[in-house]
Amino acid sequence: MELTISHWLYGFFTFLIILTMIFRKGVVLPTLLGTFLVAWVFKGSVIGGFTAIFNANLVAAKELFNIFLIITFMVALLHSLKDLDADRRMIQPIQRVMVNGHLAFFVLVGVTYVISLFFWPTPAVPLICALLVPAAIRAGLPAAVAAVAVALAGQGMALSSDYVIQVAPGLSAASAGVETAAVLEKGLVLSVITGVIAISVAYFFNRRHIRSQNDPRNDDELSKMRGIDNQDQPLNDKQNVPLWGKFFAVVVPLSMLGVMIYMVSTKLTSGRMGGFEGGDGAAFIGGVAVVLLLLSTVAFGKHRALDYISEHITNGFVFAFKAMGPVIPIAGFFFLGSADFAGSILSVEADKTPGLLFDLVQSLQAYLPESSVLAAFSILIIGMVTGLDGSGFSGLPLTGALSGALADGTIDPSVLAAIGQMGSIWTGGGTIIAWSSLVAIAGFCGVPVMELVRKNFLPVMSGLFISTVLALFIF
Repeated sequence: MELTISHWLYGFFTFLIILTMIFRKGVVLPTLLGTFLVAWVFKGSVIGGFTAIFNANLVAAKELFNIFLIITFMVALLHSLKDLDADRRMIQPIQRVMVNGHLAFFVLVGVTYVISLFFWPTPAVPLICALLVPAAIRAGLPAAVAAVAVALAGQGMALSSDYVIQVAPGLSAASAGVETAAVLEKGLVLSVITGVIAISVAYFFNRRHIRSQNDPRNDDELSKMRGIDNQDQPLNDKQNVPLWGKFFAVVVPLSMLGVMIYMVSTKLTSGRMGGFEGGDGAAFIGGVAVVLLLLSTVAFGKHRALDYISEHITNGFVFAFKAMGPVIPIAGFFFLGSADFAGSILSVEADKTPGLLFDLVQSLQAYLPESSVLAAFSILIIGMVTGLDGSGFSGLPLTGALSGALADGTIDPSVLAAIGQMGSIWTGGGTIIAWSSLVAIAGFCGVPVMELVRKNFLPVMSGLFISTVLALFIF
């Protein structure tokens, strides 16, 4: 096909955005500028550029608002549980299981993974680092190795699949033009493969550093965790823990477990993803969270519950927009490159809607060998490059859009989208980028962030390489 100036301009800004990410700078400005200029040139009118830049953000906001909403309610619920001290009581029984450093490593992995699936790692990490990491260090697990376990299980394995909240697969699928369920299922498999390999390699490299319970270095490391070690405050003092706190410490995990069992059962009984995946699945978990939020707020505040619940929801929205807000203009730019959304953004008829990104990739495919291996590793590398901005999510619209464009019959676009999702989130989501949320884990555990990056790098790269190879055979 014949490429126009709009195509080349869109390709230039796509390259510029990737280059900006490599230099660890924000990409919101080039995405907004690119949207404006591409629309201006395509429409031949500066007025068209003004309207398109607004429409692009509006379309992206509409597509992503369900994501903002589920994050809001989950974070609000976590805040309400903190009021009742139920968040701390939920984890207390697990502390008794850490009898040595080796077992503590895998307990941290398991607990971090499960909690991060429901609450996302960012709000879950402070809870885990405050309550479980001190217990793990006392059992003989070095603080740096504990930080590795938390990062790989939460910021890596749980976040890269995002199986419950479904932000990542939703972004990838929307941009690739495929069903969310397809990316969701493949992303879960690849995240587990990557995570098991990365965690196993990390344990193998660090197992010799694990100490005995009586090693004096355990106390030295605990002294560095100022404000983290809560052992001076008896966790089992029943007089200081409200009855409602005990109640919700049991009800909330059981409710979340029930949601997971029901969602899994729908897949097993139907032989497919069922009716509680994608948007319906997010609505289901969000509705349960809202009811639990309502009940826990009333239990804590009674007559002041009206004020408390408003405050918690407001805090949830603030967290959601801080975490996801920059994704809107980025998604808007890459939605402009998709024929599925460009019509609404540019205000043109369906038969005149351009597919800018798809057309660019299609024109380049004539010069590339048709190989599923080349396509898979190209998407993985692009995903890792986009993860260099330290977000992990901002690159998903790009990897998703490229997956839809690169799929030429040799490989399913949902597979490529899942591979790109792995590369982007494992890199920028908080495992091997020092300026990402990995900083928070390092800070909570009292270890240098660059030491944590070095410990994570080889395990993560091994996991991503092997999972990409296996994806070509499994799917």
